[in-house]
Amino acid sequence: MSSTIALILIGVAVLFILGIKFLSSPKTARQGNLVAAAGMTIGLIILCNREGANIWLHGHNYLLIAIGILVGLVIGAFGAYSVKMTAMPQMVALFNGLGGGAAALVASLEFLKGAQPTQIAGIEVPVLHDPSAAITIPMLFATLIGSLSFSGSTIAYLKLEGKFEKPHTFPGQNILNGLIGLVILGLCGWLTFNATGHNAVIAFLVMFSLALFFGIAMVMPIGGADMPVVISLLNSFTGLAVAADGFAINNTAMIVAGTLVGSSGTLLTLLMCKAMNRPVTNVLFGAFGSGSAAQAAVAGVVGTVKPIQADEVALLLAYAQRVVVVPGYGMAVAQAQHSVRELTEELGKRGVEVQFAIHPVAGRMPGHMNVLLAEANVPYDQLIEMEQINPSMDRVDVCLVIGANDVVNPAAREEKTSPIYGMPIIEADRCKMTIVMKRSMAAGFAGIENHLFYKDNTRMLFGDAKASLNALVAAVKAS
Repeated sequence: MSSTIALILIGVAVLFILGIKFLSSPKTARQGNLVAAAGMTIGLIILCNREGANIWLHGHNYLLIAIGILVGLVIGAFGAYSVKMTAMPQMVALFNGLGGGAAALVASLEFLKGAQPTQIAGIEVPVLHDPSAAITIPMLFATLIGSLSFSGSTIAYLKLEGKFEKPHTFPGQNILNGLIGLVILGLCGWLTFNATGHNAVIAFLVMFSLALFFGIAMVMPIGGADMPVVISLLNSFTGLAVAADGFAINNTAMIVAGTLVGSSGTLLTLLMCKAMNRPVTNVLFGAFGSGSAAQAAVAGVVGTVKPIQADEVALLLAYAQRVVVVPGYGMAVAQAQHSVRELTEELGKRGVEVQFAIHPVAGRMPGHMNVLLAEANVPYDQLIEMEQINPSMDRVDVCLVIGANDVVNPAAREEKTSPIYGMPIIEADRCKMTIVMKRSMAAGFAGIENHLFYKDNTRMLFGDAKASLNALVAAVKAS
């Protein structure tokens, strides 16, 4: 590799790093995507020209690359413009799975490309011819992690679509998954030192198939509301698979990009688990939301539910000085983000200070609430993280909880036997008045009663979130 190409690839790495940095804020996320895309474009051009070849004129492989780029651009653009923002978690899971599958296929083809057809007992079979261990290890790793990410992300997509949101478990499931994992690792170990002959091809295909099944078995026991953590973890798997591909085919850009995605995805996974006060192992193996502990219902609940009408809520909001909105998955399901923005604009015209309290795991993907509110053109400076807004919640006149449940449940502080005890929450119960918008009294993902609903300063506004918000907008305008 020439020094010029090496310098250009360092620049590509810098663009990738800046892209991820910009993605950390809704204000700069769009620029982050463009910067990272520019880095990928430069890296692809360098890859195609590092041997002096012209991407447009030489070799059918380059034509296939160009065709692949065009097809990907069309599919990506169609998805971006046609998928509703409420379905964005599904799209993220699906695209991440495709990335993992692509990484697994690259590694598989690289591993099997040395296989030559040989006659054995009159039958033509593929036989591998001793690739070096230095190449075999990253190829096997990329195949394993990439195929696991592909199948696991597919199940995550189906869960987010509501096909089977609740955990699916059976006795001894974790033991079975552990045995499958050991078999996969055993096959990888054997292939590392015995990657020759027809048996190596069979062992590789068995390992590939088991890795696909393991991804399914790993995600099936996980409840739909844990999908933000799962998506982040599978995203990190895809990044690691891409980095391993980079080692296998000696591509620096892939190594850098994959390592960045893998490390950032891992850190985000750990941060979200911290936000729920649960270890990663509990998310992956605990089948949270289905056990007997999650069925414990009303322990520690004191008080009665007090309904309220939309016109009463409108008066409270119109004459408040400070209002905090806590969005949750119910807002996404009702597609009520635009109605929320319209309500906050009406309140702003009256001089009411409005802020949005964002919990790290509200919704079904990392940053789900930020994405929905940004799509509705809610000003970025109104979106306040949980740690920043909690200290001042006792100075809030009205807290409007829209479709959130477990992330505002005071049982996390008050009830030591609760399955969510110790989880950091948005402390809506400390506000002067809290209005909870829900369709019914149904429990959240944890399967427990929400102590907030029974507080003296809480009122319940029942109904579809979008319809209720539209009624509030009309009532505020009329007040």
